[in-house]
Amino acid sequence: MSTLRLTASQAMFRYLSQQYLETDGKIEAIFAGAFAIFGHGNVSGIGEALYQQGATFPTYRAHNEQGMAHSAIAFAKQHKRRKMMVCTTSIGPGAANMVTAAGLAHANRLPVLFVPGDNFANRRPDPVLQQIECFADPTISVNDCFKPVSRYFDRISRPEQLINSLPMAMRTLLDPVDCGPVTLAFPQDVQSEAFDYPSSFFDKQIHRIRRPGIDPAELAKVVELLQQASRPLIIAGGGVQYSLATQVLSDFAQRHHIPVAETQAGKGSLHWQHPMAVGAIGVTGTTAANALAAEADVIIAIGSRLQDFTTESRTLFNRPDVRLIQINVGHFDATKHGAMALQTDAVLAIQAVDNALTQNWQSSPAWLTKIAELNQQWHNIYQDATEASDAQLPSDAQVLGAIKRQSAASDVVVCAAGGLPGELHKLWRCDDISSYHVEYGFSCMGYEIAGGLGVKMANPERDVIVVVGDGSYMMMNSELATSVMMGCKIIVVVLDNRGFGCINRLQMATGNAPFNNLLENCYSNNKPAPKLDFAAHARAMGAQAESVTGITHLEQALIRAKAADTSYLIAIDTDPYITTDNGESWWDVAIPEVSNSDKVNDAQQQYQAAKHKQPY
Repeated sequence: MSTLRLTASQAMFRYLSQQYLETDGKIEAIFAGAFAIFGHGNVSGIGEALYQQGATFPTYRAHNEQGMAHSAIAFAKQHKRRKMMVCTTSIGPGAANMVTAAGLAHANRLPVLFVPGDNFANRRPDPVLQQIECFADPTISVNDCFKPVSRYFDRISRPEQLINSLPMAMRTLLDPVDCGPVTLAFPQDVQSEAFDYPSSFFDKQIHRIRRPGIDPAELAKVVELLQQASRPLIIAGGGVQYSLATQVLSDFAQRHHIPVAETQAGKGSLHWQHPMAVGAIGVTGTTAANALAAEADVIIAIGSRLQDFTTESRTLFNRPDVRLIQINVGHFDATKHGAMALQTDAVLAIQAVDNALTQNWQSSPAWLTKIAELNQQWHNIYQDATEASDAQLPSDAQVLGAIKRQSAASDVVVCAAGGLPGELHKLWRCDDISSYHVEYGFSCMGYEIAGGLGVKMANPERDVIVVVGDGSYMMMNSELATSVMMGCKIIVVVLDNRGFGCINRLQMATGNAPFNNLLENCYSNNKPAPKLDFAAHARAMGAQAESVTGITHLEQALIRAKAADTSYLIAIDTDPYITTDNGESWWDVAIPEVSNSDKVNDAQQQYQAAKHKQPY
């Protein structure tokens, strides 16, 4: 048997560079490279290997470990989980910084390979710089924090262990059910140790995304139930996107007159002008989708986790006369909420249900009429909410309307946390299945700019427009400098409502007084709190930038930003109190049972009344 003598680090990246994926006859490398911030725990071993592999496995240097991981995750999401990246750091704070990003990837079921350095496996220099000592267990390091937020975790304590661990990592990263973050903790001495690896270990491998088949009994039950329905509704989740099922869903919905509502991850599954597209559903949903969900007799969730924002904390379609069907590749999700499960791939499921339905079966004519009426009512609400205004402090919706008017159909909007994802979910009109990129499974403040960089790396031909609140911008903005350094132009629009406006609104809605959210209600030695100059800050990082007042000036600035050849930031002051109607949706946020505040006590009574709508 022929062998290659390589360090463990060299073997890892040689192996990863030989992993390919076939999709519709097209074969492409799975890994687009690595983000690396080097420290003493990964610069010598992993750093040397990446340098040697640079021709086929490029390395990108970021400014923050969490930020670079967000970029890598966004890159994978934009590629529908078919291309991905590695993120490597030293042990200690560098590794700990990535744990938040691992949680984000886990919640959103997105693939990324984390390779943090680790303590010496031989323990000779123990304890080393940055080592966290567990007094009862010397095998524990910072990297053990990755275990609950990784789909697969291994600590490589011998070079030859890669022969077993790397294929398992690939299985997890590409599996439609288990897809998510993989962590391979890599002790810094093991990184540099050599082993005679079998040459065949580095042969080119071509993978394919599995499409698990259908159980005939489950299919028969689903078809029987659907044929009895007159008012069905489909909820399209992220699984529709990742299964590449958007076209078959579009055809199916059109043929059978079934309205399609979308989760955050599923948004864009249908073109916004599709006659069966009724927009966002749930707490951040449209009045059309939520009204239809409240009357539907069968709900068909496809590729969705059905988390509480989608179900309005289990109240949106919790009625004895409604049945829930869950079509999902994962059994864990398919059986949620007492659903009738059809565990399979979304494309296969839609095609099978379509073929098995009685010829020419459609929803009732009255349902079709209601879909059109509710959609028209929502479009009127959209126009009112997003139209240009001369207000000195425009609403988020008015800002989004201006951005949409100045954007092309192929542009990608990126967001993550605060009130903006809710407004985008309701209001952004998707002309393209990849034009909407909002991380809301983890709702991670600080994802936005780093995520925008990842999206631009995935789709360099598109304009990427990041919309971010001032609170999220302050959480993490360093990858704006990375975007300038790499020549990956992004447009960043900062909506400055002087604080955490979304949570301030929630605080007030629960009967509490405004406190510690808007800057005016925070402890400060300077009254009022200082006004932040985001444009000056962006220019200091190498971007072009300007501050504007009002919608007219914003639209003019967007034209300049589109024409610029480098990353461009626009800051605009906005109203922290205005949100768009979503059909009186409810979200379970617990209210104190005892309080000295009459407003809190009143809110508690309303809360208890609303909870009666929940099944238990």
